[in-house]
Amino acid sequence: MKNGLLWVLAAVITIGLVIYQRSTGPTYPVRGEVVIGNETVSYRLIRSFSGEENAGIIIPVNDKSITGKITFKRYKSYDDWLTVEMTRTGNELIALLPNQPPAGKVIYNVSLFKDGTEYQLTDEPVIIRYTGEVPRPILIPHIFFMFFSILFGLRAGIEAVLNRKDIRYFAGVTTVFIFIGGLILGPIVQKYAFDAFWTGWPFVHDLTDNKTIVMFIFLLIAWWRLKKKPEKRIWVYIAMLVMIAVYIIPHSEMGTEIDFREQEAKTESLK
Repeated sequence: MKNGLLWVLAAVITIGLVIYQRSTGPTYPVRGEVVIGNETVSYRLIRSFSGEENAGIIIPVNDKSITGKITFKRYKSYDDWLTVEMTRTGNELIALLPNQPPAGKVIYNVSLFKDGTEYQLTDEPVIIRYTGEVPRPILIPHIFFMFFSILFGLRAGIEAVLNRKDIRYFAGVTTVFIFIGGLILGPIVQKYAFDAFWTGWPFVHDLTDNKTIVMFIFLLIAWWRLKKKPEKRIWVYIAMLVMIAVYIIPHSEMGTEIDFREQEAKTESLK
């Protein structure tokens, strides 16, 4: 099979994995529709917000007789629920959720009203996580190296399946890309986003960090085994299966978060 076709195959699988991971993660917006009177209201409720501003919850609604309210509190806190009316700007109902420190979360419900009838948009409350702003000169290279690590990793797997000669080369490039993108740039991204360089094992339980180190270890073993015995392709298969399993897990699953209850307990203990 020609190299061009192998690259196309690897690229298609890579893009599929990236789209799947991003679209199934806990920071992916909640989307849906609700019929109110003669209007079908489509909504997009955000679950991630970066920066120092308050997070805007915006619902496009043309019918001026429809109003809305939002009920919220900090996630994992002893706060009471707060309810605020949504304000109308043109054909949009808008509410602002108060900004939180990096890794802080807010849980919220949105309800619309018409003629005394309430329409709650979601069956379960939505949780939004706040992050710090990551500079583009850091974020873009991080994404670049992580994306191409998948591409070259899958290419290494294809080389192994077809018993071609460039297995070790692609495995090596993949290992280097994971090291740069995940273990050098990744912690820098984490520092900007959550004010911590490393939030995985053994300190915390951030699954993203843990996935990265596990993937790197298996790739490093595969590359080392190929260096010693080029015919031992089994570790390449294992490393590629680990990589695919890692990217099937939704992005930001079990991510960094603040437990405001613990903070309040510490504050009380210091009084």
